[in-house]
Amino acid sequence: MFKAILRWCKEIISSARKSKAMLLERLTLFFRRISTGWVTLAGLVIFILFTALVLPGQSQKAESVSRGAGSPDTSFFYSASDLYRMAEAYGEQGRKDYVKARFTFDLIFPIVYGVFLVTALSWVFEKWFPTGSRWQLTNLVPLMGMLFDYLENIAAAMVMVRYPASSGVIASLASLFTLLKWAFISLSFGLLVIGFAAGLWKREIKPRK
Repeated sequence: MFKAILRWCKEIISSARKSKAMLLERLTLFFRRISTGWVTLAGLVIFILFTALVLPGQSQKAESVSRGAGSPDTSFFYSASDLYRMAEAYGEQGRKDYVKARFTFDLIFPIVYGVFLVTALSWVFEKWFPTGSRWQLTNLVPLMGMLFDYLENIAAAMVMVRYPASSGVIASLASLFTLLKWAFISLSFGLLVIGFAAGLWKREIKPRK
């Protein structure tokens, strides 16, 4: 009886893993199909324009709101106590402005950099790596950065709304989400550099040997 239950559980886990793998394969294939050269170029142009024209103004507003106390969004790591100090330094109006920015500007920016990174990684690794290569899955990495960016925004906004009430677990999660956000975004850009370097090597250096 016990062996039958154990075998049944193993079959369920195996089936779940296969379903997950198939879902990831379908998702990465979808991104590769839509990431033509022109789509990738459009993603790059939008990212550059947004970074050059929108981001500086938003950064100035954030600096004004933070009063020099810093911001969870631009910090690589902070503790729950650091987040509470930021909330206190912002003041009531500053906290309201911070929350508003999280659900306006910060709803759009992750989409902007996410589209750029997903299409760029899809195009580069589709061009220089064989179909079926595990490297093709790299175009899913930016999605994790986007996910943790949104989770960070929600958690940090909840701390600001609840302040001065304690939000111990939520504040700690906000810090964790921020760290993971930067880890996946940095990894995405690093993979993009690796992809371009590999393409350059295959196109320019390898043929000369």
